Amino acid sequence: MHIALIGATGFVGAAVLSTLLQRGHQVTALVRDASRLAPQAGLTVKVADAYEPEAVAAAVRGADAVVSAFNPGWTDPALYDNFMRGSDAIVRGVEASGVRRLLVVGGAGSLFVAPGVQLVDTPAFLDHVPPHIVPGAQAARDALATLRANATLDWTFLSPPAMLGQGEATGSYRVGGDDLLMDGDQPAGIAVADLALAIADELEQPRHLRSRFTVARQA
Repeated sequence: MHIALIGATGFVGAAVLSTLLQRGHQVTALVRDASRLAPQAGLTVKVADAYEPEAVAAAVRGADAVVSAFNPGWTDPALYDNFMRGSDAIVRGVEASGVRRLLVVGGAGSLFVAPGVQLVDTPAFLDHVPPHIVPGAQAARDALATLRANATLDWTFLSPPAMLGQGEATGSYRVGGDDLLMDGDQPAGIAVADLALAIADELEQPRHLRSRFTVARQA
């Protein structure tokens, strides 16, 4: 497949890039600074501003699918606004490009911990997550709500578990829906390489079209 990847130099995006290339896909990485990615077989680098729908459309046109691991950066003082602005620009750009398949990597904050209660709204989350991260979690939740109303794209939204980046890669994972996955009485985690594996699997064999899913390491 030819896959366009937004956020290829970030924590999740770098793992996704590595996994897709290892599996033989052609990847076009959209970046602001081309020098941040070393040349690799199967990789094309395009300089594009994710906040500009026209730039996104031009860069992803012709791809079979687009993966967005977009994040303005956790230290961005306007994190919520820029997260929403970038998410909207990416969706509009993909729509304009003619590509129908979009997989968005969001956050765990929108996962439910009880009926009608999302993780991002719980005291445990607000007390234990650094305050500067909270607006990003809220924005990812709102971006998902906006995406659910999109009838143009064959979208998928993947929420990592609460403990992303925890533990060694295992080459496997378990799948959930809208609820936070747990390990006993503790939130579950996953290695970023296994999250990337789940993304590649979903692109190759779509099982969550126009829906959200989550993954975690095997219990």
